[in-house]
Amino acid sequence: MAHTVASPDSGKDVEFYVRPGAHDDGHGHDADGGTMLGFWLYLMSDCLIFAVLFATHAVVGRSYAAGPSPADLFDLKLILISTFMLLFSSITYGFAMLEMEKNRLRPTIVWLAVTFFFGACFLGLELYEFSHLIHEGATPQRSAFLSSFFTLVGTHGLHVTVGMVWMIVLGVQLWQRGLIAENKRRLLCLSMFWHFLDVVWIGVFSFVYLMGVLP
Repeated sequence: MAHTVASPDSGKDVEFYVRPGAHDDGHGHDADGGTMLGFWLYLMSDCLIFAVLFATHAVVGRSYAAGPSPADLFDLKLILISTFMLLFSSITYGFAMLEMEKNRLRPTIVWLAVTFFFGACFLGLELYEFSHLIHEGATPQRSAFLSSFFTLVGTHGLHVTVGMVWMIVLGVQLWQRGLIAENKRRLLCLSMFWHFLDVVWIGVFSFVYLMGVLP
């Protein structure tokens, strides 16, 4: 956009250009930095929550109260399939971020939908496992081990559910407003959150399931 002002020295008009949407106060950059800092602080608090749950399971994970042990309950083939579902969802979200960097809206939404599908598969398998355990009588109140197991795995599953709801809301925002700066920032925050859940699940799979079935 062109603007014309009078020069105080020569009296002549001087024309200069201002890019539409540009601001000199830098508030946009401050908002981006504040959002990312706040989200990192949130992730750190989530790390503390999961650290407490892992520590609790480490203490009571062998307290079976004459009930079933992990070797009696866990179906590692099913857990391995659900683990791959979550790993695939992390990869497909990476593809969505690559398309976002290219400013390609439709492929970004498509890869986000694929990520949602894999997340839904993971969550469905987890709910099936919970229902199967409860049907077998392995309820949270059966032993300290089962209490810590349901709390740790259930907390992770709740986070996955929140991430999937976030994907739906963000997908609607992308469809309505496109790849604006705010939506790109939201995609980046969701990316950190989703990959964080992936890392936590690797810990759950290794520490709870694999180590649980070892003698």
